[in-house]
Amino acid sequence: MIRLSALDPMPTDLRGAIIALGNFDGVHQGHQQVIAQARALAAERGAPLVVATFDPHPVRYFAPHVPPFRLTSLDQREELFAALGASAMLVFRFDKALAETSAEEFVDRILAERLAAGGVVTGHDFTFGHGRRGDAAMLRTRCEALDIATRIVAPVEDAGEVVSSTRVRKALEAGNPQEAARLLTRPFAIRGEVIHGAKLGRSIGFPTANLLMDRYLRPKFGIYAVTGRVLTGPLANGPPLKGAANLGVRPSFDPPTELLEPFFFDFSGDLYGQTVEVALHHFIRPEEKYDSLDELTAQIARDCDEARRLLADIA
Repeated sequence: MIRLSALDPMPTDLRGAIIALGNFDGVHQGHQQVIAQARALAAERGAPLVVATFDPHPVRYFAPHVPPFRLTSLDQREELFAALGASAMLVFRFDKALAETSAEEFVDRILAERLAAGGVVTGHDFTFGHGRRGDAAMLRTRCEALDIATRIVAPVEDAGEVVSSTRVRKALEAGNPQEAARLLTRPFAIRGEVIHGAKLGRSIGFPTANLLMDRYLRPKFGIYAVTGRVLTGPLANGPPLKGAANLGVRPSFDPPTELLEPFFFDFSGDLYGQTVEVALHHFIRPEEKYDSLDELTAQIARDCDEARRLLADIA
């Protein structure tokens, strides 16, 4: 699996590839269906499969003031695309130049000439080009005139509603990670480098691996039952870790600092500077402020007991 820039010509061995085209933030059930149909078309034609995504998300470019909303990082998407059969991830850098590219230029100059696409598969609601003038119907018409195969994929429904990144975000903001996981087909996970903190958790017997939230969506603040994966360093690729995590601003401490702080059960090791991915499985309770360290410590112990119970079925 390789990562390509859409600013560069397509490598020779990937010319004629079938390109699954979309934002794919979340890589939820609907996105997976688009990629599955692109994979099927690639198999029919004996062509490689390339999955294209946009970074930053177009919303971030046009409305930089909106709160963070990302469901996946580029690294996470690359892993997910590889698991879905892609040979490469193609990244469109969404900047002023791309925003001002007309829909016609996007198809003719980028997809056909620079990327030498053999086929394009996208969702029914995909829009592109300056002023969002391009839609799925226009994409099909223009691609077919250039002898580029197209497939437009219908929405995937779940419980009578279309599966969307918006639904996933709403579930997480409501403190319902199980619903988000059902729509994603996996738990929502935050990936980042473990940073040094005040080490107060260590002083009360609950050392945490602190992660900044960066551009990720903020789920409902509170305590979660979580699992973790260490992705770098000497502890990488070890067994999954189970734990309890505080996600929020730590109201019992000053100054308030927004962090994800997992405490992993039965674990000892130095994770500082290592990349860790923390998956949210169950919401236990909202954040609270405690008047004493003893009161906080007792509550953390109860939270850990509850997290162990909730995670008992996870191998």
